Amino acid sequence: MKIAIVSGKDEGPTKLNAFDNALSKAGIGDVNLIKVSSMLAGNAEIKKLPKLKAGAMVNCVLSDVTSDNPGDEITAVITLAIGEELGCVVELHGINENVDDLVQEAKDMVKYMMNKREAEIKELHVEYSTAKVENIASVISAVIYLNDEIVDG
Repeated sequence: MKIAIVSGKDEGPTKLNAFDNALSKAGIGDVNLIKVSSMLAGNAEIKKLPKLKAGAMVNCVLSDVTSDNPGDEITAVITLAIGEELGCVVELHGINENVDDLVQEAKDMVKYMMNKREAEIKELHVEYSTAKVENIASVISAVIYLNDEIVDG
């Protein structure tokens, strides 16, 4: 299984536009995202996000938050643990919460998930995006499940 980890942040004139702009900054703005639950195949490989086909149906675990309250600090976190047999992904977001606390909470949750499955963690990865809202802002972090059908070229 091949995956990519991405994040993005941006402002926009509406909440929808801010979210769309954040997706575009992450390189996933021109595809259809299908939210899936939090499981990975064993020994998942993390790759750089390739160019995706416009309109492709793309499976992902997505963390996102949008705010129109100027001054808010918004954060979207993705944490993943990869083991030999399987892997787990946790998404978490917050408004005006300490980034380090959110990251630690996500790490704790993914470690718990792996422990419950009696799966040893070989790799642990964290990706997050944070922004201070000026007018209307959105942040996203995501794990993108890659396959040949969605890659352009």
